[in-house]
Amino acid sequence: MSQLVDPFLDNEFMQRAFLAGVLVSVACAIVGSYVVLRGLAFVGDALAHGVLPGVAGAVIVGAPVMLGAAAGAVAMIAGVGFITAKSRLSNDSAIGLLFIGLLALGVVLVSSSDELTGDLDAILFGEFLGVTWSDLAVQGIGLVVVVTVCAYAARPFLLLCFDPDLADAMGFGARRHHRLMLALVAGTVVVSFQAVGSLLVFGMLLAPAGTAALVTRRIGSMMAVAAVVGIASTYIGLSCSYHFDVAAGASVVLSSVVVFFVVLLAKSLRPSGRRGVRHG
Repeated sequence: MSQLVDPFLDNEFMQRAFLAGVLVSVACAIVGSYVVLRGLAFVGDALAHGVLPGVAGAVIVGAPVMLGAAAGAVAMIAGVGFITAKSRLSNDSAIGLLFIGLLALGVVLVSSSDELTGDLDAILFGEFLGVTWSDLAVQGIGLVVVVTVCAYAARPFLLLCFDPDLADAMGFGARRHHRLMLALVAGTVVVSFQAVGSLLVFGMLLAPAGTAALVTRRIGSMMAVAAVVGIASTYIGLSCSYHFDVAAGASVVLSSVVVFFVVLLAKSLRPSGRRGVRHG
């Protein structure tokens, strides 16, 4: 029993890592629920990869990496809007073009700089065990922003997930709130990548929320269950990382995906009924 709790009691870096995982899990549970319900998985994936050139550029010039990540996310969102406004390409096509373009730019920047050789793993997979108190403060502020925005826009966000036309008819402005939702996804990616990295943050957005969607019918319950799944996955992943000397960020995300498939398998073995997520 002591092996389950001693790593977190005796090591401050494990305590900081777990607290970072809790903050990331709650933020990703809230935003990830909208990602799952709204069908924004491709957008979330593109944003998670789109921060790579911004982060790489920030490391090269000596700027804060979070500032670089924010610049990459803004470039992705602004670029999608520009392409769809100036061409006949669909939203998905614009996202795909920028996704591969920014990813390629990031690889070029990484391969052209010796400074990034030692930082590449941290950029891609995060530094769960190297999280500082200042990183936690930024994540805490990010979580407050996420909660505030989602509380303010709860009704239009819910309508966007199920009936964008109704959101327009009720005067909420579907396009305006869609952009706000994209900005929220981007912001969550930016503040979370320090812990789990640009490649793995998408897993924390999707897997816990996907698991919650299997067992809940109300969006409030979905967010709560997703947060619990994310926190449990953080504990399991960090414990495995400590005892088996494996990558912490990847272990946390892998744990969340394994939980999803365990719940899916358990659900498939029971009689199924028609279920849908509602507001609550």
